[in-house]
Amino acid sequence: MTVEQNDSVVYVHSLCKAYRLGESDIEVLKDVNLNVARGKFVVICGPSGSGKTTLLNIISGIDRPTSGQVIVLGQDLTIQDEDFLAQFRCDNVGFVFQFYNLVSTLTVAENVAFPMEWSRKPETEIEKRVPELVEIVGLQHRANHFPAQLSGGEQQRVAFARALANDPQLILADEPTGNLDTKNGKKITQMLRMLKANEKTIFVATHDPEIMQLADQTLCLEDGRVASQNE
Repeated sequence: MTVEQNDSVVYVHSLCKAYRLGESDIEVLKDVNLNVARGKFVVICGPSGSGKTTLLNIISGIDRPTSGQVIVLGQDLTIQDEDFLAQFRCDNVGFVFQFYNLVSTLTVAENVAFPMEWSRKPETEIEKRVPELVEIVGLQHRANHFPAQLSGGEQQRVAFARALANDPQLILADEPTGNLDTKNGKKITQMLRMLKANEKTIFVATHDPEIMQLADQTLCLEDGRVASQNE
């Protein structure tokens, strides 16, 4: 690993991703290169279908590239097995999905606790941290409610609290305000601003002008390629 890579939280080199569809391959990402230092706020923009979600999924280890190298927090994710990737995500990566991905049969508090239970955190630590996180996102009055009883904005805030449960070094958010009204969108933007102030490394796929103003780096994708990159 070079010094440049060693200083990076996320280092992506010659990344390509293709999906097989019938007799043909659909190229989603083509020769993407990216180098992100600790504490940077990165905005990924581009039209629908440009590869934004796929890039986030690969950086988190949810998906694998067809070729290229992906080094996250010093780990080459392209050579790891699924068990390692699952544990790595839980311990180091907070992912806020576009459509929340909350567990419908768990309450707000139980959804937030889930990553800590997966990581086998002590029960006393879980009991202390869950109320703190629920309060941070302003949902202490909803702690025992189920996702179906919440608005979209409330579900997104629960998704943020869950993503922060294990105090991850890297936070990824996919269109976090895309399905929200202006009021709830501003609450999510405030949370992102707080995380930036706490020097978390953050990737956000978004078209939201307010979130884009927070960017230290902007990566614009078009047809799977990097159309422009500002650092």
